Amino acid sequence: MVDVTDAQRSAYVSQRAAYRQGLRRYLADEAWVGQARSAAFRSSEEAIAHDATILSRLHDAGWNRYGWPQSGGGFGGSELHRATYYEELAAAMLPIPAQCWSLEVLGPALLKFAPALAAEYLPRYLRGAEWWAQGFSEPEAGSDLAALRTRASDDDAGGFVINGQKIWTSQGPTASRLLVLARTGSPESRHRGLTMFLVDVDTPGVTVRPIMLASGRRELAEVFFDDVRVPRERIVGELGGGWSVAMFLMQYERGMYGYGVTTKLLTLLSRLRETMARNGSESADRERFAHVYTSVLSAQARSAITVRKLADGGTLGPESSIDKLLFTRAEKEVNDLILDIQRQQMLIGMDDVDAAEADTSRAEWWYSRAATIMGGTVEIQRGIVADHILGLPKEVRAQ
Repeated sequence: MVDVTDAQRSAYVSQRAAYRQGLRRYLADEAWVGQARSAAFRSSEEAIAHDATILSRLHDAGWNRYGWPQSGGGFGGSELHRATYYEELAAAMLPIPAQCWSLEVLGPALLKFAPALAAEYLPRYLRGAEWWAQGFSEPEAGSDLAALRTRASDDDAGGFVINGQKIWTSQGPTASRLLVLARTGSPESRHRGLTMFLVDVDTPGVTVRPIMLASGRRELAEVFFDDVRVPRERIVGELGGGWSVAMFLMQYERGMYGYGVTTKLLTLLSRLRETMARNGSESADRERFAHVYTSVLSAQARSAITVRKLADGGTLGPESSIDKLLFTRAEKEVNDLILDIQRQQMLIGMDDVDAAEADTSRAEWWYSRAATIMGGTVEIQRGIVADHILGLPKEVRAQ
């Protein structure tokens, strides 16, 4: 653990360059970084448990607390500090802890709409003691959140009773809490009748069933709610104001999440470049590598604009769909490139390739297939761009 004086801490908050330099020195000096850099696991449960220890170490040294307000367990700073944090992890070839993906989406929403809950639970998240999952999608309502059927009824005793089902819940199998979007109005109320709740997974009536993916890993889950009682204090935002919370956190799913993804992709490309240099490569592969690298940089440049806007307190509009289109395409391109260049290792294995590392690469490739679906499909994002940015004529559907 590195001791940081109050003066240094103040400098890190006010001067992002100083924060970058301090974090870079820390990552270069710590022995555990080298071990974490090459860590690989055969299951999602093992991987996320390992990432929790990384979060704990970074928290103890203070580095992942910059960019979060003191009210939520941080030291202050802005989204730009968190972007710098991801950049330096990537520069150190250190994988981003998996918990950060949900943190970047759910943490800001809790801070804005439920500060008391954020003060109580966000510090635990930052130190890796717990993490949360997003309970939005349902079997018959994926991207169409206004069609959700999970219902929260007033129990006439100061709380609510939730009944329904969620599916495709990322990190659901290991999460401690769920941010659940449920209907508190009539079915006809659509988005105006939704409310957001923070629900503990150990609440009676909550059943989490992991979903095994094609990779064999259990990164997603379906969650059932059977007469789950939740106190009114667990409402995030206003009663009937869940749509506003959902739209707010979507900004961070496009912005901070997207920027984190692009830094992760640069780490994967750096590792692939080392492999290509060590084993030799065809000119066609090197040319393709250059095209994919440019695609990632383009997505990152676009996401950087969005991150700056968030840091300035701005509100994202439909243009954030461009971010989503770019970074999800880049994610798919990077993983396709890795598969094609390391196909033999990934498909049948090699004596000099660690089995867990190959399994992790395969899992990453499989997960990238869902990148263009999660958080709103590519088709929906293109529709938003066409309608709200380009002003193209509405699509004429066959009768």
